[in-house]
Amino acid sequence: MEFTVSKEHLVRELSLSQGVVEKKTTIPILSNVLLEAHGDRLFLTATDLELGLRTSCPARVKKEGSGTIPARKLLDYVRLLPDADIVVKFMENHWANFACGRSRTRIAGMSRESFPELPAMPELIAEIPVKQLSGMIARTMFAISMEESRFTLNGALLLLGDKTLTMVATDGHRLAYVQRSDEASNGYGAAYRALVPRKAMAEILKLSDEAASGEGGAEAKVRFGGDDNHLFFEFGPRLLITRKLTGNFPDYERVLPQDNSNIASLAKDEIRGAIERVAQFADERSRAIRVQFTHGEVKVFSSALETGDSEESVPCDYAGPDLEIGFNAQYLLDFLRASPQDRVAFGLKDQKSAGELQPVGADAQEQYRYVVMPMRI
Repeated sequence: MEFTVSKEHLVRELSLSQGVVEKKTTIPILSNVLLEAHGDRLFLTATDLELGLRTSCPARVKKEGSGTIPARKLLDYVRLLPDADIVVKFMENHWANFACGRSRTRIAGMSRESFPELPAMPELIAEIPVKQLSGMIARTMFAISMEESRFTLNGALLLLGDKTLTMVATDGHRLAYVQRSDEASNGYGAAYRALVPRKAMAEILKLSDEAASGEGGAEAKVRFGGDDNHLFFEFGPRLLITRKLTGNFPDYERVLPQDNSNIASLAKDEIRGAIERVAQFADERSRAIRVQFTHGEVKVFSSALETGDSEESVPCDYAGPDLEIGFNAQYLLDFLRASPQDRVAFGLKDQKSAGELQPVGADAQEQYRYVVMPMRI
């Protein structure tokens, strides 16, 4: 195999593949990226057996073929080359020769025979606007459980309806819910339900940024498909493949509060700043702070024997009964950092019930709800 490719194109595609490449060396071939030269393109494939990425870039192919090279080593080296075309030639012993300007390098590769075959994209289920999908991930991903033992909570639930797109994530202590309705267009296609792993969601965000900065711009769409074991997200020339999570996701509709009638409306940046400062003096393990709601004002308190205590108040629109509730400061901050609106509403029932945060003045087509369980302090 022999081809010529620009440094810019090669670095971009190799960078996107790094999150997919297997970091542990239990199966050495999975630390490599598969390079295949066909027609006028260079195809790159990376996988850790749970997640796979197939991407491509333009190339001048002199001799078609394929081979694998350590992905991290290749990217680190190519990044340091001058901004020029790179000539790559694979030898019979699976080593690859690189020539760029005055630089000449050989990198040891491995036979592509042991590189896993990735499944092909199945029949299309839906086309989803990239901006919508990435926005929903950004507003739910932080609520995914980090405990490996709770594998059904190690991802988010993706629900496609005829006219709605829903994403839900929970770790048992909080729940993030986003639903987008699309009454104006043809909708999102057939009804579909799947659990998307957290790692795949992180890669979707990267690919979404690339797609939004490409030819399609803000109007770019991701082609979505699925088979018995995998989910497929196609961003133009890039295809992300992930194994589905199995198991039953919790009944999230039972968690969403129905009767939080005491509503406090606050300026997002004001309450976020107050919580960030007060949380500096919260217990490092529990991150617990006390939030007191009174007429026209919200106070936040924290104290730790080792570090000190802090108190701050923020004006708000609230006319309900006086309430004081304990919350994990980090859980509140995660929502406040993700919410795009300038004001947020805090819905409350009583001191022992879950609180609910929502943005104020959000897009009429979108519903964003964030439920946080109270803490005993």
